[in-house]
Amino acid sequence: GSLRVTMTFGLRVAMCLRKKGRFPRHSWALNCGTLSKGRRDGQGEAQGVSVRKAKPPGFLALGMAISLVAAGWAHAAERQTPSGYPVPRYVTLKFAKVNARKGPGDDHKLLFVYRARGLPVQVIAETSEWRRVCDPEGQVAWVHKRVTDGRRAVINTGARPAPLLHSPKPGASVAALLNVRAMAELDRCEKGWCKVKAGGAKGWVREGSVWGTAETPQCR
Repeated sequence: GSLRVTMTFGLRVAMCLRKKGRFPRHSWALNCGTLSKGRRDGQGEAQGVSVRKAKPPGFLALGMAISLVAAGWAHAAERQTPSGYPVPRYVTLKFAKVNARKGPGDDHKLLFVYRARGLPVQVIAETSEWRRVCDPEGQVAWVHKRVTDGRRAVINTGARPAPLLHSPKPGASVAALLNVRAMAELDRCEKGWCKVKAGGAKGWVREGSVWGTAETPQCR
């Protein structure tokens, strides 16, 4: 069903995955529990996922100096947001019932209710107390910061099961299949690949091939 069902959002938060040769076809939807714990920051969010980028070579001394200056600039830029975290960024919904409002405040119109604990959403704007989020169907709404968690997840919004590969390279063998509209925990991303896991199985997907891995804004 659609993610947007006003007041009766019916998507179950389960990491649904069929491992080749292990589960029969009718048991693709498995309740695999909650996502792993991340470090909490007191803001209703946690930072528990590593996203590694390749670093270009450079002269040692000059490179270190430039890196320190750049790090200072980046830190200052991030602190321009109320939370101190970059925007956009991904978080998950912490509870099984989350009110989505038209504006940043309880006095704003209630648009709908998310009923999907662990659903990945992308923060595209924020105030000190509220987060404007984009969901996997492109809907935009405001939620309170206390209902968000920095633990990362992905969801397969494609038309067919997504293959999870044994290794992060083209042509690698398939370890498992992530069902359509199923969710999995995001472990880490590096060099254009992301490792996801659920139900005791794990594998690699191309960055951007499942929702929750692309670094670019997902809503306009």
